[in-house]
Amino acid sequence: MAEKTRSNSSGLDTPREARKRFLLRPRPNPDRFGSATENFARFMGTPQFLLYMTIFCLIWLAWNTFAPENARFDSAALGFTALTLMLSLQASYAAPLLLLAQNRQDDRDRVSLRQDRQRAERNLSDTEYLTREIAELRIALREVATRDYVRSELRSVLEELIEATDGQELVLQKRKPRKPSENTVTLPKVQPTGRKPSR
Repeated sequence: MAEKTRSNSSGLDTPREARKRFLLRPRPNPDRFGSATENFARFMGTPQFLLYMTIFCLIWLAWNTFAPENARFDSAALGFTALTLMLSLQASYAAPLLLLAQNRQDDRDRVSLRQDRQRAERNLSDTEYLTREIAELRIALREVATRDYVRSELRSVLEELIEATDGQELVLQKRKPRKPSENTVTLPKVQPTGRKPSR
């Protein structure tokens, strides 16, 4: 008997259908969001932020201490509960933002470290190549005859010639021009164009 197959199989090889959501899932741009958090984290580390927070807290405390009873919105008797809650809320948002900025900075440091390592490896290979080339040039220059060596050899040959002739004057014979052999073929002369042949 043939096995019954279900039309709605839920095996691991079939992808799951996307569920319909009533609310849209927020998907912010990670680069833009990361740069915004970095800017905010940088601002939180500046003296201006500390000064603004200090002025804000002083105004809050002064208003809720010296203002008329009906104008106060945070009770000093309860220890300024609303201010404490606001500062706790600000700290709870600041911590993840700082961690996000730190993670992005770690990623940048990792990339720059990798690039520095690659640059150092390239510099090392270039330096090794240049060292090998310089060593080969030195070895090749050892085998080349220098000017002083050639002069000393010519002097010694000249002295040997003078000793062999016993003071007689050396006469160098000119070489006779070599006649072409019978096997060589002479090419006909070609007249350049634009000129009349000479008669």
